[in-house]
Amino acid sequence: MADNKQAAAHPKQAAKLAKQITAFAKSHGGAAEGQLAHIARGTTRIALVGANGEWGNLVAGSYETARQAAEIAGITLHDDFDGELAAKVRTGPYEWSRMAGIQIGGLSNGPADN
Repeated sequence: MADNKQAAAHPKQAAKLAKQITAFAKSHGGAAEGQLAHIARGTTRIALVGANGEWGNLVAGSYETARQAAEIAGITLHDDFDGELAAKVRTGPYEWSRMAGIQIGGLSNGPADN
């Protein structure tokens, strides 16, 4: 029974996430697309890609909450974060230096501020 409660959508969280998705879309070219992925203990990541190629993530308490938020926001959801969706992602110098630059001797971003 507890599993059913976790799987159910939470309308208040979905509405809050939908507002964040809509704000992301507006500030990144006026539209966004996304992909949902289970990450841990029932939580779901909403990966977003704006029309301008910028990307970001949100986390929902359940898959159904994430799906409902995307539906309220009116974004297109993709089954996978590859192919067409991945091709739209634009990365900048920060991402390149963190993802590839470290391994191939590229510039680092320096020590983290503590």
